[in-house]
Amino acid sequence: MTRRRVLTIAVVAGLLTSCTASSSAPFSSTPSVEVPEPVGARLVTSASASAEEDCDPTRSFRPPPVLPEPGQMPVGSTMERIVEDGFLRAGVDQTTNLMGYRDPATNRIDGFDIEMVREVARALFGTEDVDNHIKWVAITSGQRTDVLGNPEEGTEEAKQPQQPQVDIVVRTMTATCERWETVLFSTTYLEARQRILVPQDNEDITGKDDLAGRRVCSATASTSLSRLVELENGPRVTAVPHWSDCLVMLQQQQVDAVSTDDTILAGMVAQDPNLKVVGEPFSSERYAMAFRQEEEDFVRFANGVLERMRADGTWQRLYDAWLAGPLGRASPPPEPRYQD
Repeated sequence: MTRRRVLTIAVVAGLLTSCTASSSAPFSSTPSVEVPEPVGARLVTSASASAEEDCDPTRSFRPPPVLPEPGQMPVGSTMERIVEDGFLRAGVDQTTNLMGYRDPATNRIDGFDIEMVREVARALFGTEDVDNHIKWVAITSGQRTDVLGNPEEGTEEAKQPQQPQVDIVVRTMTATCERWETVLFSTTYLEARQRILVPQDNEDITGKDDLAGRRVCSATASTSLSRLVELENGPRVTAVPHWSDCLVMLQQQQVDAVSTDDTILAGMVAQDPNLKVVGEPFSSERYAMAFRQEEEDFVRFANGVLERMRADGTWQRLYDAWLAGPLGRASPPPEPRYQD
């Protein structure tokens, strides 16, 4: 063996020894950088003062005895304008599993709230290919009332001052007296209950009394957020634009718990079985569709659609398909209540 070859083997051996030594060095699982919080996340120490519940927010406007035939809406009505436009503009969520989300496999918007919109659109247009007559507008919790107001200056919508940004909002929205001051509501189409979501191995949080001093996530401008802030010896509350942001923060251990409606929490558990819902319910959330204040005729029309869904079994079929299993409880359709 030549001297040059001996030297080459020695060098290679040295390199292998060096690599082996490096690979046996202790490995740290601690991240080298802090995990960033979702965009828009902020600590909240107080919520806007709630209006006195001196009304019954579940009472809406009585529907007509008979709904007009699809495509044959009353002259001059909000429904006629929508049909002439060719599509219904709907403010919805696309990030909340089971209620309103975009299915990554099909790119289709789906969920219980989404089916409520589809039923209203079918009553307007009378077509099985109903999604071609719906313009889905993804909004956050904090935008639910804003999108029913006037469009922002400088936008395409603002060039048509009579054209709303959306015609209807169906986005896990609780009807409250305070919200009635800016929008109109349909009758209740679903009743949810606020509970708490924690990791499966968390045995310290079993109810709202255990949230004192804990880091808890909720959505901006939600009734869930207000109730958390109002708790005695309350938690440290982080508000985020989307419920999916709360799920990510819980998975990354940036918060100890998430608290909102059981409908929303069930969707998170369906996405991540390492989580669980705990505690007794500490609120009743009555979801309703929201409309512009000047469009009472459309509210009455939508209430007629809901009446028909309760009577012909459509509501029950959709509830059983989307929510009965994940929520673990049966539910009849909420009884309608009217103010006239």
